[in-house]
Amino acid sequence: MDLKLFGEVFVTLLVITDPPGMMPIFLALTGPLPARDRHRAAWQAVALALGVIVIFAVAGQTLLDYLHVDLPALQAAGGLLLVLVALELLTGKADDPSKQVTSNIALVPLGTPLLAGPGAIVATMLFVQQADGIGDFSAIAAAILAVMVTVWIVLRFSGGIVKVLRPGGIEVLTRIAGLLLAAIAVQLIADAVAAFVRQYVNMA
Repeated sequence: MDLKLFGEVFVTLLVITDPPGMMPIFLALTGPLPARDRHRAAWQAVALALGVIVIFAVAGQTLLDYLHVDLPALQAAGGLLLVLVALELLTGKADDPSKQVTSNIALVPLGTPLLAGPGAIVATMLFVQQADGIGDFSAIAAAILAVMVTVWIVLRFSGGIVKVLRPGGIEVLTRIAGLLLAAIAVQLIADAVAAFVRQYVNMA
C-alpha cells in the first residue's frame, strides 16, 4: 500500500469533511434528541456518506455521463439542499424534536451533502482516476475508511457538549449553525455557477 497516497487522500478528505466544523451543525440538528437517537444518527450519517463516496469512487463518472449531469450541477443541487436545511435552523422549525425523524436527519443533510458532498465526491473521483495498481486503490480505500471512522468518533462523542450547553445554548448554536450552513450553501451554488460560466465560455 502506498502510504504517501494514503496520507494525501486522508488529509484531503478530512479537510473537506471538516469534523470540527460539522460538530455544531450535528448538535444543532440532533441536540433536542435523546442520546440514543443522536448516536444512531451519527453512525447512519457516516455509513451513508461512506456508501455514497464508495459508489462515486467506483462508478461516479460513468453514472454522471449516463445521466448527462455535470459535476457543477451536482454541486448546485447540494447547495440548494443545504439552503432548505439552513432556513429551517434559522427560523426555528428544526427545534421541535417531535417533528424530527432521526434517520431523515442522518441521511439529509448530514450524510449527504455535508459529509459526502460535491467536494468529497470530486476529490475521491480524481484520486481514483489517477490511481495505478492495487496498491494505490488499497491506499485510497483505507484512507476513505479512516476518515469516516474519524468523523464518526467526533460526532459520536459530541454528546458531552450538549450537556454543557443546555437547551439555551443549543438554541443559540442552532442559529449560528443555520447561518454557517447558509453560507456554505451559497458558496456551493456560486462555485457551481462560476464553473458553468467557465465551461460555456471555453466552449464558445
